Amino acid sequence: MFRLLFATTIALVLSLSLARAEDDAGLAKLGEALFFDVNLSKNRTQACATCHAPDHAFTDPRETAAGRAASLGDDGTSLGDRNAPTAAYASFTPAFGKNAKGRWAGGQFHDGREAGLEGQAGGPPLNPLEMAMPSKAAVAERLEENPDYVSRFQKAFGKDVFADDERAYAAMTRAIAAFERTPLFQTFDSKYDRALRGEYTFTDEEELGRVLFFSNQFTNCSKCHQLKPLGGADGETFSNYEFHNIGVPANAELRAVNGVPQGHVDGGLLENAAVGGDPAQKGKFKTPTLRNVAVTGPYMHNGVFKDLRTVILFYNKYNAKAARRQINPETGKDWDPPEVDGTLSLEELTFGPALKDREIDALVAFLKTLTDKRFEPLIAP
Repeated sequence: MFRLLFATTIALVLSLSLARAEDDAGLAKLGEALFFDVNLSKNRTQACATCHAPDHAFTDPRETAAGRAASLGDDGTSLGDRNAPTAAYASFTPAFGKNAKGRWAGGQFHDGREAGLEGQAGGPPLNPLEMAMPSKAAVAERLEENPDYVSRFQKAFGKDVFADDERAYAAMTRAIAAFERTPLFQTFDSKYDRALRGEYTFTDEEELGRVLFFSNQFTNCSKCHQLKPLGGADGETFSNYEFHNIGVPANAELRAVNGVPQGHVDGGLLENAAVGGDPAQKGKFKTPTLRNVAVTGPYMHNGVFKDLRTVILFYNKYNAKAARRQINPETGKDWDPPEVDGTLSLEELTFGPALKDREIDALVAFLKTLTDKRFEPLIAP
């Protein structure tokens, strides 16, 4: 009797687990359809995948009058003031809040204003500079135009899911978030990952870059771009998700075409309501993942730098005065001043000695090894 009861219980648990797995897979498949659906934008021209293209490491490959610094909106003319971050590995970002060190960390978007993927998925459809839908009700109407969506939403969220626009919209964001949590977005199969598994051997230059990157003496890279306690650990996302002001200059080229006044200041984390208007957070932005960084330029929150080597030189300038490395190679002029001064993370920025060209090249070579295998052909020669 006991054996029969035990076997029945195990069978029931397995059955429920399989059913839940099927439900999760179904929700993710629904999210996949929504992710690629241009009908969820005002003029039916733009989907999530437009600015987060799976073939381009989930960034926006479209050229604009400002290069790829910011994305075109659904109207074909609107340009924002920030660069679209990659959606790859975004599911590993912790919810916004204070971390163990008492610092703000996590959240989606450059300023962490949405706690999780669901909140992020709900932003672009209603943003007038992006998908530009006028309301959640209008989005729900677009969803109901598709009979397949209606049946799949009702199966996943209940027969009356469309009785309330808020509920329907929240269901849409849950489905998209479920898709963004699938392995498609986080493959962990870069040369770095393969090297950890003994499937790839770093070149001498890549190995030097790896040693420098995780060094606690020669570079400041791992101070912000290491999450795991042990440097070089498996599953590293290459961000601690904290917020810092590293002195990024305004992108004058972008603002010359997007209509934002040149004197405007992007407050970064200060614009996140959760920090309560704390002026010490002005100009701080979330530390991005470095996974696929070699193929997700341009760089910084506003896309001001086009080349990965420029980014390394920009960091190096804080310790390179003696070496006279104070020229932006992309302009041939001195580095522009920070858009926001006074809140710079100087402790992190000035850590370590100035780097030589060989070391800078090695870091770039190592960063290229963080590229997912399918995106390796995108790496520029």
